[in-house]
Amino acid sequence: MKKLLPFLFLFSAPVYADIKQEFVTSAQITVDMPYVVTNKVGTTYSLSGNNITPSVTVGDSTTSGKIGGINVGSLTNGVPAMIQTDTSVTTSGSAFSKTESVIMGDATPSTVTPSSGIAALPVLSGQTTIGSGGTAGTLALTSLSSGVHTCSAGGSGTSCIGSTKVTITID
Repeated sequence: MKKLLPFLFLFSAPVYADIKQEFVTSAQITVDMPYVVTNKVGTTYSLSGNNITPSVTVGDSTTSGKIGGINVGSLTNGVPAMIQTDTSVTTSGSAFSKTESVIMGDATPSTVTPSSGIAALPVLSGQTTIGSGGTAGTLALTSLSSGVHTCSAGGSGTSCIGSTKVTITID
């Protein structure tokens, strides 16, 4: 039997294999930018009541039965002018009520310019969200071909990501 073993190798087919090796290394550092999101409040006017007679006076002329309010034809920095509503009791000696409400809107702000990562904000009545932005500091990322990554911490609002992908395929 041992004598036939060498003949067995003569008739066997050679084995071929494709080997593919792939290394992908990537690195990323990020510093967040400063931002400001603010919502401007609009101008509103309302008047309600009972047993009252409204009137509007423009110049020397008074018009009864008219309600003033906002004049969108006259804007100053995005804020409309107000037109005064005068009221008088319609039936003297009777009960009356009057509710008048005015919310003056925000003027259109000038541009906001960040300085040292912080934006100088306009004073607005609406909601304001501030992101002060990151500070790079000593942020650094070293990525070696061996797949070893070293990240030096930066300031607030920074991040670093290092990754290595190794693929070995045998067909």
